[in-house]
Parts: sequence; structure tokens; C-alpha cells
Amino acid sequence: MLSSHTSTSDSKKKRLRGDDPKALADYMKSDQCRNVFLMLGAGVSTAAGIPDFRSPKTGLYANLARLNLPTPEAVFQISFFRNNPVPFYTLAKEIYPGRYRPTLTHSFIKLLHSRGLLHTCFTQNIDTLERKAGVPEDKIVEAHGSFATQRCIDCKTPYEEEKMKKAIKEEEIPRCEKCGGLAKPDIVFFGESLPDKFRASIPSLREADLLIVIGTSLTVYPFASLVYFVPEDCPRVLINLVEVGDFDRPDDLVFTGKCDGIVRVLCRELGWEEELDKAWVETAGSVEVAEAASEIDEAERVESETDRVTKDLERILTVSELDGDTEAPTSVEAAPAIVKGEDKKCTPQGAEQVNDADKKGDGEREHSEGKS
Repeated sequence: MLSSHTSTSDSKKKRLRGDDPKALADYMKSDQCRNVFLMLGAGVSTAAGIPDFRSPKTGLYANLARLNLPTPEAVFQISFFRNNPVPFYTLAKEIYPGRYRPTLTHSFIKLLHSRGLLHTCFTQNIDTLERKAGVPEDKIVEAHGSFATQRCIDCKTPYEEEKMKKAIKEEEIPRCEKCGGLAKPDIVFFGESLPDKFRASIPSLREADLLIVIGTSLTVYPFASLVYFVPEDCPRVLINLVEVGDFDRPDDLVFTGKCDGIVRVLCRELGWEEELDKAWVETAGSVEVAEAASEIDEAERVESETDRVTKDLERILTVSELDGDTEAPTSVEAAPAIVKGEDKKCTPQGAEQVNDADKKGDGEREHSEGKS
């Protein structure tokens, strides 16, 4: 069900003239809105079919139980990886880019760019679906890294993408051709520093005219602290299955429901719905066939899916069709994280959290006892 509310601290909007998608759309079409920033979490990729980490029977961690890990999170610990890279590459085969298609929400991000509104898309996800949807690399800040690039963990020499893909597919352990060290995708592991691009991009949030936060629990730090870096009068919008965080400024909006459904309603108010559908249809070719022998079956599946989607797009989606939402707001969101405990609250001093995290010895990042 799509629901919304405005801030309880002040019912009078400074920039927005309402608390519904239409009011947001009107603002986005105005001269006041030039720089849109996004914060994306795992919920954005859920509709793509990417497995979550912690579901008891179907989660990726559960599927790694046979490998006798000391803890599920060990698969993302750099010290453990050095001694035993097999669990990570077992996981990587399941979630490697090419198996999953961008969602409508990813296509919405592309539209923001094509309309000249997108300044920066911050994402926690490592799945590269923003790129596959057509969002330019220079507009994306992958806070926890991603599968987009790879390198040696010792000498830092870049590793060829095709060789990495081949090694993962054939269940081999890729090694640096220069020094013989282990190579891995540039996903931030426990014990590694956050990307320089992430830290360098934080000050640009002061230029924001609008911040849209989509599909995240806002419990992973320092990413969650970004909501406090936008100007006080910048409208902040949360689109999520459930209400999270502290959206209590006068121009804050919260829409609860499935990300894709809410994005569609917003695009309808913007007059972008047809363009949104077209952009998403164009992502059909982003899914790669894992095995040559399955090409025919895959082609038939894609054709069937395209037919189904075409029929779905012919009918008008109403707000009432968003009822009955049971989708879990989890997906392949970068596992290494500083997790907010029950008694810890994010403060505007997020920059200090970023700096503190990066000042740990050898780039180690601190995390609490809380579970993501």
C-alpha cells in the first residue's frame, strides 16, 4: 500500500505545496529543483530477483553454510579471504553481474539523468544495476564498491574483467599475473577503507535541491549519515517498504510501499510514465546467458517475460494495486558496514564518522554489535 505523510514538526511546507506524489512532481518540474541526489539501498534491487543475504533457507549466507564459515560475515572479511577465498567466490558466482536485470527504479534514475536533474546517485549496492540501466559512471558513487572493477589485493594491479568473469564462472581462484597475489572485485570488505570517491563526493550534497532515499534501512554507517549533509531547506523523500530514519523536517516526505510502484506513480505525475516503460524495456538485453547450452531456453524465457510485461504496461496501475505488499526490503547490499545499534542514533556529525572509520589501522572499519 502506498501511503505518505509530512513532517510532524511543521505542517507548512517551505518548497513543497503538499505531501503527495503530485506535490513532489510539481516541485521537480519547477526552477527550484536543479540538483537531485539519490541514496539507494538493497530494496531497489529486490524486484530484480537478487537473493538477500540472511533469509533462513534461501539467503546467500544459508547457502554458504556447507563451507563451514566461522561466521556468515567471514565471507566478506579481508583477513579470512586471504586464507580462504573459496567461500567468497562461491558467493560471487551466485550474484555476479549479468544474471539480473535492472528494475523500474533503476530506469527512473536514468530518466533523472536524461532530464538533466541527476547530480549524484549514492548506492550501497554492489550489483552494478545502476550502470546496466544506463546511468553514467560519473554520476554513480558506489559507497561499498562493486563488481565493476577488480584488482590484486596486494600490489593493487587492476585485473582484467573478462578473466575475472571466466574464473568465477569456472570456479577458479583468480591470481595477479604480476605478483601472484589474490585478485578480487573492488567490493569493500571488512578491514578495507571506503572508496576515495565516496568520501570526496560527500561535500557536494550541500548543492542538493532534492534528496530521494530509496530502499534502505538507513542503519548502515557512514552511508546513513548522508541524509544530514543536505541543506536544511532541501526536501528529503523516503521511498521504502517501511518508515525508517528521522524524516521530520518541514519539507520531508515519506512514501511507504514497493519502490517500483511508487516510482511509477511519481513518473505518472511527472508525465514520464511512457518514457519510464520504454527505458525499462531497453534493459532486457542486459541479462547475459550463463551457459551456451541454455541460450534457447533463456531466449524463450525472455520472450515470455517481455510479453507479460507488455501486457502489464497496457493496463493502468492505480494506487490501490500497491496494497498487499509483503516484499522483504533486502537484497545484495554491500555486507561490510557499520551497523546502527538500538541505542545509537545518527547525528549531523556524519563526517566525523566517515573520518573515524577511515582512520582505523590499515584502513579497518569499525562496526557495532547490531545486525543489518
